[in-house]
Amino acid sequence: MAIKKQVKEKFSRYDTADYLRSEADMVAYLEACMDEAGDDPAFIAVALGNIARAYGMVRLAKDTGLTREGLYKALSADGNPSLGTVLKVVRALGMKLTPQVAS
Repeated sequence: MAIKKQVKEKFSRYDTADYLRSEADMVAYLEACMDEAGDDPAFIAVALGNIARAYGMVRLAKDTGLTREGLYKALSADGNPSLGTVLKVVRALGMKLTPQVAS
């Protein structure tokens, strides 16, 4: 009877930003996150953070006039971005927030 040697499996780190390759991907992702978030603002902050990393934090910092470090902090799970920050980020990403009647 042969003894089988256990092989350790290696997994790469999953990063949502790796899959947000186009504006359409980013918009669809943000729409889905907004639908799922309910009353959880941290969920939206993280979603914007993922989109921001896909877009490029340095570029976003330049486009918003905010610091890269400030963006990382505000758009993290522990962040609490102001509405002004959210609007600057969304505008710099080429998006806009559009109100709709909740169904």
